[in-house]
Amino acid sequence: MNTPPLTTPEVIHSKRIASIDILRGLVMLFMLVDHVRERFFYHLNVSDPMDLDATSPQLFFTRISAHLCAPVFVFLTGLSAWLYAHPANKAPRSATPFLFKRGLFIIFVEIAIINWLWLGTYDTLYLQVLWAIGISMVSLSVLSKLPPKLILAMGLLIVCGHNLLSPIAFNPGEAGYNIWAVLHDRGIIFESETFRIKASYPVLPWIGVILLGYSMGPIYARDYDGAKRRKTLTTLALSMWGLLIVLRSTNLYGEVLPFEIQDTAVQSVMSFINYTKYPPSLDYVLFTLGAAFLILVGLDKVNNQYSKVIENFGSAPMFFYILHLAVLLVLYRIAINVWGPNHGDMFAFDDVWQIWAGAVVLGVTLYFPTKAFSAFKKKSGNPLIKYF
Repeated sequence: MNTPPLTTPEVIHSKRIASIDILRGLVMLFMLVDHVRERFFYHLNVSDPMDLDATSPQLFFTRISAHLCAPVFVFLTGLSAWLYAHPANKAPRSATPFLFKRGLFIIFVEIAIINWLWLGTYDTLYLQVLWAIGISMVSLSVLSKLPPKLILAMGLLIVCGHNLLSPIAFNPGEAGYNIWAVLHDRGIIFESETFRIKASYPVLPWIGVILLGYSMGPIYARDYDGAKRRKTLTTLALSMWGLLIVLRSTNLYGEVLPFEIQDTAVQSVMSFINYTKYPPSLDYVLFTLGAAFLILVGLDKVNNQYSKVIENFGSAPMFFYILHLAVLLVLYRIAINVWGPNHGDMFAFDDVWQIWAGAVVLGVTLYFPTKAFSAFKKKSGNPLIKYF
């Protein structure tokens, strides 16, 4: 009997596709870097798109590395939903109950846990990335019943066409302001003397991204040829980047902030890849998902000790998400009480390299509880545990 090699055309562990978990794990580590930045470098906070006159190249590219996170999370959520609905060697099943219940659970986690872990208080509720993912899942729970070609068409229409909606705007208090703040523009949708709610992640474009992820699910079916999948992903990625180059270099469409040649080559590159995230512009999606597809191609046959380390982060994403935010909150409060504010009323690192160093130390430390929970999750029959 032959022993299978570590590198095979299609690597699947415990009924999960390894490349998907590895990619998810990679972007979670980039997310960790960005969250260390937000916790310990907030005195030089950045907007999206960034102000190139006020942002150093080091800080710019640190922030850009995290741009992969939200698109990959949402896209892979859609792809995973298709895999759930089409289990290997079993009859297809409806993804609607799974998506609806998990979407509501994720929204609950955002409201009840994540918001407090960010602020340490509860005077403002920020509806952020988990909110967007949850709303997208609930939307997909309904839309997944549509014919596959219609799902793909809707996803393309939303992602490619929502920039046409940018001129539409409502002032606070006007009819339509709240719903538009939730769908396409950020804004305060409720405010009282003691509490307010801000829609930070406009959900319409993310619904488009999750529909595209669901439409891409068939290329990860167990009987789909691995070489054909890699060719499809490569073709899509290069086509997306080709379109991006045309749109961005001409400022024709796809981004509200124009590309401008700068004084140096580095600054020109920064201008070229400086995209709007709230809501994610077409250029933003082309850039990030194009990169994600190429990474998936590279990971398609990967199976080694290093990839398995990263895979553990991707196989228990919610657990890691909650854990790292809790640890960052505790560490910040320790720092502010032991050393006191050193940048205005904040405690902050002095240099960008410290963000990366802190993320490395934290990633190594949190690997062990995340690995333990991932193993526990695989053995557990509790459906609530599976949500983490």
